[in-house]
This record gives sequence, structure tokens and C-alpha cells, in this order.
Amino acid sequence: MPKVIIVTGVSRGIGRAIVNVLADSGRDVKIVGIARSDGPLKTLKHELGDKFDFLCADVTDEQRIEQFIKEVADKYGGIDAIVANAGCLEPVQDVNHISVREWKKLFDINYFSIVSLVSFAMPFLKISTSGDIIFVSSGASQKAYYGWGAYGSSKAALNHFAMTLASEEQKIRAVAVAPGVVDTQMQSDIRERFGPKSMTPEALKRFTDLKENNQLLDVKLPATIYANLALNGISDQINGKYLRYNDSQLSSYYN
Repeated sequence: MPKVIIVTGVSRGIGRAIVNVLADSGRDVKIVGIARSDGPLKTLKHELGDKFDFLCADVTDEQRIEQFIKEVADKYGGIDAIVANAGCLEPVQDVNHISVREWKKLFDINYFSIVSLVSFAMPFLKISTSGDIIFVSSGASQKAYYGWGAYGSSKAALNHFAMTLASEEQKIRAVAVAPGVVDTQMQSDIRERFGPKSMTPEALKRFTDLKENNQLLDVKLPATIYANLALNGISDQINGKYLRYNDSQLSSYYN
């Protein structure tokens, strides 16, 4: 039986790289992608064929996500792992310019959509010995970046959700892993859209320097870790934890 792995936010960046790593792993897998953009999903289907199924939907659309989860579980007999990757950075705004409405929208994407996805998938994740849930977190969950209050706090909530799942459900293993500063569209948006308008020059400089000095991580590095966590399972030693991508406790998932 193939290992059934759901990955969200697969249209670009880390999510798409996770799909590629899973597809190239040589393992018997069924990759199920969720994203809002129809074109990239169809491209992945064309490239990967029967290895890949998808749903084109917003992750906050609970009705469509719930129905799709049931369809996947019925079709393949269960779900083995979830990699919750979809997320957004906007709004970038300091505490003197908070829009609560925009914060709530971000939390719906970065946090509550994931809570919903997990709740829908929980019965099917427990069909096998145990199900694995991997959250794409961020270093911003542990450190303040100017203007990133909404994003950082949503990722901190995600870290706690991983801890809660590990504590309360013996048949579920969960971990939150920060990918480092990766060369993706998000970094371009920070340098070109959000930073100049909503961050201090000092806060923005860290990200522009990383780009200028070729120090941004290749997307395949964290994607490999996330994919291997889904393929090989979350060990008891890291169950419920928040870890950075380069933590020694993740060394067995690097390749």
C-alpha cells in the first residue's frame, strides 16, 4: 500500500519542493496536494501522473477541505501524514498600525485552517499505527521581527498545537520545524514589498544582506527534512517539539 501524504501550499516554494522530494524518494507514495492556484497543480499532475492527486481550493474553505479529506481517505484507505505548509506573511505592520481584521485573516490561513485540516483528518490518521503531522513553523515564532507580529504569533500558536497533539493523542505524532531563511517568493516579497514600506531599515537589512551574500538556503534543504519526516515518521524524541531545520535532533532526516 502506498503511503498517503497530504501537503498544503504546493503551488510554489517549499511546498512544491516537498512534493518533488517525495516523488523522487523511490518510495511507494501517493502525494495529495492542496493549493489555490490551478495551473501549478495541473503541471504537477502532468509531471507526476498517478503519484499525485490534488484539490484546488483555499485552505480556509472548511467545507471543501473536509469533503476532500473524506474522499482521499475513502479512496486510499486512510491518511498517513500531513505536511501543513500553506501560509502567508501579510499583514506586515507594527503595533501602532494594527488592523485586527487583517490579523484575523492571517490567523485563519496560518493557524485555524491547519487546526481544521487536522481535526478533519484525525480519524483517518489513526487508522494505521500512528499518523504524522508536520508543521512548517518559523524562527519568527521565537524571535521578534519588526512588523511581523501577526505572522510570528500565528507560528507560535502552531508550535503549541504540535505540543498539544503529542500530549493528548497517543496515535498522533506532531512536530513543528522552522525551515530557516529560504530563497523563495516570500523573501522577494520581504525585500521588495513589505520591507521598504513596513519594516525599519535595520530590520530589513538582515534579509537584503542574506540575499546579497548568497546566504539564503536552497529550498530543497528544508523540503527534504519535511518530506523525510512524512516518509519515515516522527521519532518519539522529537514528538511535540519545535525545532529549527538544523537542529541535531533532525540529522537523521537530512537525506
